[in-house]
Amino acid sequence: MNKITASVLKISLAVMVILSLPACSKPGENSSQIGVPAGIDTETPPLLASNTPFEPLPTTTKPPNPTVIPINPTLAPGEWKTMPVVPEGVSSTTLGIYEKGLALGNNSKAFSKVGDCESSAEWFLGDFDKGQDRFSLGEHTQLQEVIMGFQGSFNRRSLAAERSFTTASVLSPLWANPDLCQGGETPLDCEYRIHKPAYAIIMLGTNEALSPIRTFESNMRRIIETTIQKGIVPILTTKADNLEGNGAVNEVIVRLAREYEIPLWNFWAAVQPLPGGGLQEDGAHLTYAGNRFDDPFAMQKAWPVRNLTALQTLDAIWHGTTGAQQ
Repeated sequence: MNKITASVLKISLAVMVILSLPACSKPGENSSQIGVPAGIDTETPPLLASNTPFEPLPTTTKPPNPTVIPINPTLAPGEWKTMPVVPEGVSSTTLGIYEKGLALGNNSKAFSKVGDCESSAEWFLGDFDKGQDRFSLGEHTQLQEVIMGFQGSFNRRSLAAERSFTTASVLSPLWANPDLCQGGETPLDCEYRIHKPAYAIIMLGTNEALSPIRTFESNMRRIIETTIQKGIVPILTTKADNLEGNGAVNEVIVRLAREYEIPLWNFWAAVQPLPGGGLQEDGAHLTYAGNRFDDPFAMQKAWPVRNLTALQTLDAIWHGTTGAQQ
């Protein structure tokens, strides 16, 4: 398939999706005025067969400086709700992934975002690349170190994070940026090749409400295994909404994090104490305020809680894998 044909096909699919979906609402916009919850895909690109078998990584031989958490691969019904918001340690498997990445030339001070519109730097973490006047840490001054350590990744537009992306989109070359990605390259592979991150925050699931849960799990496995094979530490993230109605997406995310012994950021648990569970009236979009972690009113909104707990998670995993002194 030549570039022109591929571009035409990609545009046609994009138009079909756009016509069937409302736009992702801006921060603070009441998306109930738009109609159905925004960002839910009714059509996604087909999942392509994986060409690369998954090879488990050897356990690291480095004496762990951080806490190494024991792994129980089973998950009782509803247990995912009780998992901590910020991971309390890293596994030896995670350490092994990180060390492999260093050997492959990954940048220990870079992370990538993999997700949908809620991964946009406009709302998610971007302020931390824009100067001290764009945020206030309040009592969380220890996070200044991780903010300085990952400068350049916060406001970067990831090639694997776009509006209406699903797990299938991330794995389909049809959705890759034709100006930056190679022929046949998926958005995920393209992002990892160009940015060479040591870590990847994977935030998918909201747009899977109308997809079979088995398809979501299969795609997530491919994303996780691709990430691990490239020596990049996958950080899985639960979502705030329950558009599927039974919490199945979050349950799969937590179970996969436990199975692959990789970090979990349980964002769902972080927003449960907030009014409306941190969601707007549509049950899909997060409530908005600026990143003022010392403002009690702002911290009743989901977006600053999302950014704060993301920084705390990145900080915990960064120190856990590098052994940096807190």
